[in-house]
Amino acid sequence: MPEYFEVLSKLKRRIRTTKNYWIKIITLKHPVMAGKESQVKKTLADPDIVKESEKDKSVLLYYKKFAKRFVCAVVRHENGSGFIISCYPVDKIKKGKVIYKRSL
Repeated sequence: MPEYFEVLSKLKRRIRTTKNYWIKIITLKHPVMAGKESQVKKTLADPDIVKESEKDKSVLLYYKKFAKRFVCAVVRHENGSGFIISCYPVDKIKKGKVIYKRSL
């Protein structure tokens, strides 16, 4: 299946999603993210913070603030690349090990 988009993350990993999976995210999981591809791409390429999932060490949560909320992009990393599991707006950043944090 061809990629819908691919981004080189701040962690120098290629992160991708297919058109079919993006449609699943914006129709079944988080319709609020429809039309927000550019925010997701910016979140991956230039996050404010990246945290490791407390449940699965191969899953990273990328956060970037837009207006009053953060976009959280959830990514599974395997073999040096990754794919988007989900993305959604959040009011606060979850607990977890910090992998990257933007310096102020």
